[in-house]
Amino acid sequence: MNVLEILFWLAVLLIAYSYAGFPALTLLRGVLMRRPYQTGDITPSVTLIIAAHNEADVIEAKLQNVLSLDYPADCLNVVIASDGSTDGTNEIVQRYVGERVTLLALPRQGKAPALDAAVKAATGDILVFSDANSMYAPQAIREIVRPFADPSVGGVAGNQVYLDPERGTGGDGEKTYWNFDRLLKEFQSRAGNVTSATGAIYAIRRELYQPVIGGVTDDFYISTGVIAQHRRLVFSADAIAYEAVAGETGKEFNRKVRITTRGLQAVLSRRELLNPFQHGFYSLQLLSHKVLRRLAVLPLIVVFVLSPLLWAKGWLCRLALLGQLAFYGLAALGALLENTRLGQKKPLAIPYYFCMVNAACLVAAANIVRGRRIERWDTERSLPAAETPGTPAMPTDRTI
Repeated sequence: MNVLEILFWLAVLLIAYSYAGFPALTLLRGVLMRRPYQTGDITPSVTLIIAAHNEADVIEAKLQNVLSLDYPADCLNVVIASDGSTDGTNEIVQRYVGERVTLLALPRQGKAPALDAAVKAATGDILVFSDANSMYAPQAIREIVRPFADPSVGGVAGNQVYLDPERGTGGDGEKTYWNFDRLLKEFQSRAGNVTSATGAIYAIRRELYQPVIGGVTDDFYISTGVIAQHRRLVFSADAIAYEAVAGETGKEFNRKVRITTRGLQAVLSRRELLNPFQHGFYSLQLLSHKVLRRLAVLPLIVVFVLSPLLWAKGWLCRLALLGQLAFYGLAALGALLENTRLGQKKPLAIPYYFCMVNAACLVAAANIVRGRRIERWDTERSLPAAETPGTPAMPTDRTI
């Protein structure tokens, strides 16, 4: 076996582990190594925190959604940290300011300082973090605080569920990805900790909050701070936040680049969690989920480049090349037919989304190598349907 063959098969093994081996290991561990925790019908004081920049299109619906949740009114308040908003966000929030709503009208400085300011203004024992466009199911707060009945639990990741408005190819692919990610969270939580939380809905004990550093994904940094302090971060499938699927592909690609760049920077900032002597299996979980998967584009490139060079080495190499050409051909077709009914079908949507995400990861990896940090940005997102937030009839789209 020559050097090219060795590189080829090492790359294949790395890809197989990232996309199949690690998920299989996660599912098996969740079945065989259960670590149950207590839950209870508790109602601790909760402060819901939203860092907002130019969210006038959604902020009123968000406030109405939060103030109508099924949770004792005297135990739930909201802090809106408006990070230099200039579109009327502050004026909208000001109409709701009172005992349950606080507005921090801050100069433009980035999300991390806005979150730190909001936490300083918080009064609840439990901090719930949310995005301005995430609409909560009626029982969301009740469900997300239930695991805090167990003293070993320091944080709870909620369940981000995508709505089904008219969507393009990227949206269908993204929804499929998050359904699978939700399944992994279920099994990670059964055996220990979820890797991290998503910004739509998660909660931590206030005393465990650590100020956010610049240039990182705040939801990852804040939620993994719980694990760094040797408390559990578990998943609540019934604490549901609804969001619309991805919008225009160009904007979605830029968002993926931004999130992945900040995500890799966040892992570097939490590199102590990669020490298995301190954090056991979680270190392998973090490496597999947040590093190897995000950098899987590199072995994918290696396999694609080497496959034609190894055509004469046997039927496996030939099959690998033909399979890649077929898969990437479907992705290209998905890109061309993005806004058509055919382009929204999963055989085209999933390859397209897969390639788009990995292309974004490649750009993000280059950003890390070049030392390019992304500190702040303007809001780019799809809006949820106005009539859907908080209504009991909404589908849960839960994957067990």
